[in-house]
Amino acid sequence: MKKTTVLFFLFLVSTVSFGQRFDILSGQLENLKEISEYNITFDYKDLQVNGFDSEQAYLDEKIEKRKNYDNGKDLSGKAEKFEKDWYADRQNKYEPAFIDYFNKRFENGEIIVGKNSEAKYTMSIKTLWIYPGYELAQVEPAKISAVITISETANPSNILLAIKFDKSIGIVKDHREQGDRIAGAYERLAKNFVIQLKRII
Repeated sequence: MKKTTVLFFLFLVSTVSFGQRFDILSGQLENLKEISEYNITFDYKDLQVNGFDSEQAYLDEKIEKRKNYDNGKDLSGKAEKFEKDWYADRQNKYEPAFIDYFNKRFENGEIIVGKNSEAKYTMSIKTLWIYPGYELAQVEPAKISAVITISETANPSNILLAIKFDKSIGIVKDHREQGDRIAGAYERLAKNFVIQLKRII
């Protein structure tokens, strides 16, 4: 009896930790049933970073910390590199991570997404919140919250679905670089959405 109770508790913890947390804000998944191709866009405007009042406040603290290693002069270029990577990683790591993971889950090409596509429908990924995670003795995965909106490309006001995924936990690999950890969270976001799409096709 005791063993059964412990196993049930572990199941609950696993469900809370790794289960999908999402809310359908408008439309319904069934609206996407016949769609096989999407143009995809990414939006990072006004995103929040965990523990900070704004994205800029986060950057200011991290940049200042790195400048302090060089007596405030950033002689090693750590501060400049951190800020540059923070923005460059979006196009270089996060977006390819989402797109590649998404497309690979549909091995027969049932659904594909691509940037600058002429597809009739657009999938917009709006990042709301990021927890960058960290790497010390072990990797603490990153997390992101985002809204995925599906709309008609020629008529963006025609929204078929808006779905919010809350705190998607990054797929853990050897993520020693912050950008790689966050990219893992975009892979998880893609996985969470694919699971929902596979239920309707």
